Amino acid sequence: MSWKIQSKNIDFEKLLIEESLFFNGNGYIGIRGNLEEGLPEHVETIRGTYINGYHDIVNIPYGEKLFGFPETQQKLVNIMDTQGIEIWVGSDQEKEKVSLYTGEVLSYNRILHMDKGLTERILHWRSRQGHELIIKFTRLVSFHIQELFYQFVTLTPISNPIPVQIVSTMNGDVKNYANRNDPRVASDDKKHIKINQLLQCEDYSFIELETCRSGLRSAALSTMKLSNPYAKYRYEMKKSAIVSTVDFQLSAETFLDKRTFIAESTRYEELRKELVAIKKESASLNYHEIAIQQKSYMNSFWNDTDVIIQGDEQIQEAIRFNLYHLLQSAGQDGKTSIAAKGLSGEGYEGHYFWDTEIYLLPMFTLTNPALARKLLLYRYTILNSARERAKEMGHKKGALYPWRTITGKECSSYFPAGTAQYHISADIAYSYVYYFLATNDMEFLKEAGAEVLLETARLWIEVGHFKEDQFRIDTVTGPDEYTAIVNNNYYTNVMAKYNLQWAYDISLKLQIEEPIFWKRLKEKLSFTEGELESFKQAAERMYLPYDENRQINPQDDTFLQKEIWDFEGTPAEHYPLLLHYHPLTIYRYQVCKQADTVLAHFLVEDEASEAVIKNSYEYYEKITTHDSSLSSCVFSMMGARVGYVEKAYNYFIETARLDLDNIQGNTKDGLHMANLGGTWLAIVAGFAGLRLKKNGICLRPQLPKAWKGYKFPLQYQGRSLFVHHNQDHFTIELLTGEPVTISIWNKNYPVTKDKPISLPSASNGGINV
Repeated sequence: MSWKIQSKNIDFEKLLIEESLFFNGNGYIGIRGNLEEGLPEHVETIRGTYINGYHDIVNIPYGEKLFGFPETQQKLVNIMDTQGIEIWVGSDQEKEKVSLYTGEVLSYNRILHMDKGLTERILHWRSRQGHELIIKFTRLVSFHIQELFYQFVTLTPISNPIPVQIVSTMNGDVKNYANRNDPRVASDDKKHIKINQLLQCEDYSFIELETCRSGLRSAALSTMKLSNPYAKYRYEMKKSAIVSTVDFQLSAETFLDKRTFIAESTRYEELRKELVAIKKESASLNYHEIAIQQKSYMNSFWNDTDVIIQGDEQIQEAIRFNLYHLLQSAGQDGKTSIAAKGLSGEGYEGHYFWDTEIYLLPMFTLTNPALARKLLLYRYTILNSARERAKEMGHKKGALYPWRTITGKECSSYFPAGTAQYHISADIAYSYVYYFLATNDMEFLKEAGAEVLLETARLWIEVGHFKEDQFRIDTVTGPDEYTAIVNNNYYTNVMAKYNLQWAYDISLKLQIEEPIFWKRLKEKLSFTEGELESFKQAAERMYLPYDENRQINPQDDTFLQKEIWDFEGTPAEHYPLLLHYHPLTIYRYQVCKQADTVLAHFLVEDEASEAVIKNSYEYYEKITTHDSSLSSCVFSMMGARVGYVEKAYNYFIETARLDLDNIQGNTKDGLHMANLGGTWLAIVAGFAGLRLKKNGICLRPQLPKAWKGYKFPLQYQGRSLFVHHNQDHFTIELLTGEPVTISIWNKNYPVTKDKPISLPSASNGGINV
């Protein structure tokens, strides 16, 4: 059962949430899980179809606009709605529309098949006139045919032959969802697309749209075929839609095959011509063959990625749900990334954040490095925009990556918690280093990684300065968005140090191993040996705030001077704080929206002692609201790291089913992608304690009392490993590749194909080493 997510909900509010939970995607296309037949007019719905990176440009309004404020931003665009399939039963005089809110619903079930890569809705329905039938809607977005959104409907009569009419629509009159009361959702409700072409040909319907300002075109080509050879078809062209109707007598099981091929102009110039070609190429494939292709892809994904939880079916279901939807949202073309809501909704306007590099890429890097490479390549494609932004912000050199973006331009109008988050450049550099540690991919280092590392390192030399023989970084914002514009944010400084150290180390490696490439790179970047020395000096002298009395790393220079927020006096309904208090009010207090210093201790733990890491955890835990979905998973990982395994488990429970249970109340706007990745991290980096370092893989495995065990696969430098921890043993098997040595609780153990690592579990859930 843990391979399925099932629901029998017909409640309007829950159906709105399920539009996100049951979305179909393949990293290129995302289709929200709307009901084919639609909902009553008065019911709120977010009917959406998206292409990763497909956007329009909108103005950013300012009462007072200062230099360097972005004038425009990119916005994910909702494109044509091709989901519509209405089923009517009965003669013309008594015709009834089949839906959850008409006639009599005898049974209803909705299923997300995570092992098959598709969704189903099964409705057993009877009309007022006594016509009874079972309808199964199956849909998938293909991982083999990237442009294909496939709907397959099975109609089974229970009563006597039934007159049936099926109405399929392609609607170009769509717009984006807006909510003026929630900053996480766009307030702009204008239309961003216009119809270029509506066309009905002999065997397909075609619609082409164009964004109003970015000038990007998108198109959909749809075909509809019924298995009944006596069915009668007709087509109607409307102002903004094409309606295809088929009439027939339902006397035996009948199938409707609806295929919609979707593409946009950055991939194809002649959209109609290309989609017709794709349609023809796939025409010979029937439903079962397409479903088998999808299942084959999912088998491969799960073989490399599946995390098995023994002893907790609900958590098993949740972790698979999270991993599945990460796959559905991950750009696989090197030109796109993973938006904050993936392809499941319009929250945060389809922008890419630093969440991808810190929370999502580790999972792909250690399970599907080829896909991780593509996601990293996206950041390289926008490197020039990051260089331009650095110059716009007054820096002569370096790359300042945007807080939120699609094409590389900064899209945040609120600079204190947006542009001021300079740490994003270090986060991206960190993800390149992490990938290199995991893969030892020198070719990608030469293709993209080295240049990103050098340009991001250059930024810190521009931003920081030496004072009293220390390198300091002033006037920035860390990950905690409840504290802004501070000096020496610990997270920023320690990540900048890591960035500078690795830029220096990689440069030396390239000088020795790839001297010709290094010479060319230096010439391309006008890079000098003096700059390299400055990286080393800044890293060695980086100021990392430390409080002697509390023996913690302060979040920044003044954080501990502030009054602590009145948590006891804050009503529960006033969370999240950002929706109820002015930012300046929040900035004046010690209160964290999310993990900041604690996150830094996770990413670069070697910069602090065991005692400081534990003290910092205990201090910041008391003043963190977890108003961000990025937070609880970090406190779970680091709870395990400092020995609070059951506390770590409690935080994990909060994060594991965050979307399935709509814990933050906004799942309707899309799934929380960073949190989905965070659940994988909480298991692999939390309970298993995995870290990647220069000397290899390090593990500190622990087992929560609620579980009988956990298992997961890893890819490491061309090797396939399998980790299994239960109440008796902790085991690591080498499935393919060369022998490797792994550190477990600071002791080194070799593993070969013939001889796995096997250590006895301790009574407290740890390992006897």
